[in-house]
Parts: sequence; structure tokens; C-alpha cells
Amino acid sequence: MDPYLRVTDLRVSFTTTDGVVRAVDGVSFAVERGRILAVVGESGAGKSATSLAILGLHDPRQATVTGEITIAGRSLVGRPEGEIRRLRGRDVAMIFQDPLSALHPYHPVGRQIAEAYRVHHRRAGRGETRRRVVEMMDRVGIPQPDRRYHQYPHEFSGGMRQRAMIAMALVNDPALLIADEPTSALDVTVQAQVLELLTGLRDEFGTAIVLITHDLGVVGQVADDVLVMYAGRVMEQGQVEQVLRTPQHPYTWGLLGSVPSLRGDPEADLRPIPGSPPSLDDLPAGCVFHPRCRHTGPVGGRCRTEPPELRVTGPGGHRLACHLPTEERTRRHAEETAPVGVAR
Repeated sequence: MDPYLRVTDLRVSFTTTDGVVRAVDGVSFAVERGRILAVVGESGAGKSATSLAILGLHDPRQATVTGEITIAGRSLVGRPEGEIRRLRGRDVAMIFQDPLSALHPYHPVGRQIAEAYRVHHRRAGRGETRRRVVEMMDRVGIPQPDRRYHQYPHEFSGGMRQRAMIAMALVNDPALLIADEPTSALDVTVQAQVLELLTGLRDEFGTAIVLITHDLGVVGQVADDVLVMYAGRVMEQGQVEQVLRTPQHPYTWGLLGSVPSLRGDPEADLRPIPGSPPSLDDLPAGCVFHPRCRHTGPVGGRCRTEPPELRVTGPGGHRLACHLPTEERTRRHAEETAPVGVAR
């Protein structure tokens, strides 16, 4: 099956008074219909900048976007804004990270969802539009959608606001959905309901989903494939079972080592990644992760001078950008990813 979304050598940079910020630096991936790709990494990794580039939402006066983005075989980079706007919301939609700020406080929630529908269905009457919106609000689990249609965002709970944003994204039946931290700031019960809704869309309608998150538990629960980003670059990429069960990159080891497990040793300490992510306008030479990596010794100065190439290292298209030899990664993998427990 041909990928519905294909991103090739995507680069997004911003010119500031402090220099050029390279938010996304040579990212490539593909998503097929009916699959969920999780994009993970710390803040500043380039996850949201990548998603905004797919939707064409970067201001061309401030951002430079190069590379290739195709949706259903149609190239988007460099297309006129009007042409991209026709795709946005109809073929591809986005669930934004903060539903409270994404929803307008002065307009009822139902009317805002209706506006998203009528942009692409200009001949739809008021009654037809309202029926469609109420149906969608009910489908995403908003109780009493007829009454909620007239309520304002401050009258919704955090979980219901997130559901309203999902309803707005889905009201035009897009084939590609980008979800930017859709479960952040939600309690675990509501989080489970939102994730169940996303997997239901994938299974029932064959929706292609790009899930941006920092929660590896969410990744293991719903994703099919995973892309690990750091400082605007891809560190590791593959099927979710490959990357989470047999991770190969020291950065992925660090992310997994920072997460407590019910099966780990409750007396052991968590192993946070030392240091902080680099400034994107002053990236280190060589591997961008090397200042925080504990495994640069076996490969000498290569990590400090030569950027590692993202290459296929295993079955299923498992890709890795690291200079560590295969035997060294195998030896260190077990000790780096031993689970740390939580007190019961």
C-alpha cells in the first residue's frame, strides 16, 4: 500500500536575532492508511514544527520550509495558500495541544465546530450543519450533545474540550489526522477514552494518524510505528515493538530508562538523561546528542565531528542514526533499559 502521507528530507528553519534556528533538520517518514505513527522526544525536538509544516501553518515571512510533503500523491511544499487551505480540514486535520486556547471563548462550541464544517460544505444549510455537528459530538462521547451545542468552552471540562477539538477535526471525515499531545493534562480515565477513540478511527475508517507525544506508555498502547526525534533530527525509527522492546539508540535508552515500571526494581533509582537539549541556533558538531551521551568512548571522536547517517539496521525498516558498533549496542542495551520499579 502506498503511504497516504510521505515526508522526505523536511527542513524547517527560523531566522532570529540570535541566528538561524533549525527546528527540523532532514526528517523523513511515511504513514499508511489505517496506521498510527507516534512521534516522540523531549520539548524542542521538532515534533510540533514538523506537524505544522505538514499543514502548511508556518508563516512564510518567518519560516523557511524545504523538502517534500505529499498527501495522497499531491505535493504540498510551495503550493499556493488557497490550494493548501482546501486540503486543510477536509483531507488532513489537526487536534491541537491546548483545547482551551484553541477554542474561542466568546462563541458556543457547537457553532465553532459548525464553522469548520461549512468551510468545506458551503451549500449545507443550517439544519443539515447542526445535525452533522450534533452527530459528531455524540460520536466522540460528549454527553447530551443537543444541549452542549449551545454551551461555551468554559462550561466544558478539560476532557470534553479535548473531545470537542477531536469532533472539530473529524467533522469533515479527514483521511489523515495529526494529534498533538491529545492526552496532555487529562486524567488517566479520560486519557484512555481519547486513545480508544483514536484507535477506533484507525480500525473503523482506516484513518492515518500522526500522534505527537512524550508519553512512551501511550506509544506502546496505541501506535503501530514510532519516530524518535532529538534536536530536529531522527535518532531512531521503526515498528513500535522493535523500538520499545529492542531500542538501539542511546537517546531511546535514556527515554525508556526515565520511565518507572510496575515490573522493575522499586529500590533502583530512575536514570534521567544528563544535561539539557541544545539550543537549536547553536547545535553541537557531529551527533547532536553526543554532549549528553554516556557511550561516546567506544567510537572516539566520530560522535563529536561526524553526524551519523540514518540507516537501516534491522528487519521491518528499523532505522538508526548512531556510530556505536552493533556488538557494542547489543552489550549495553540490557543494562541501559533494565526497568526501574515504583513503590507499591
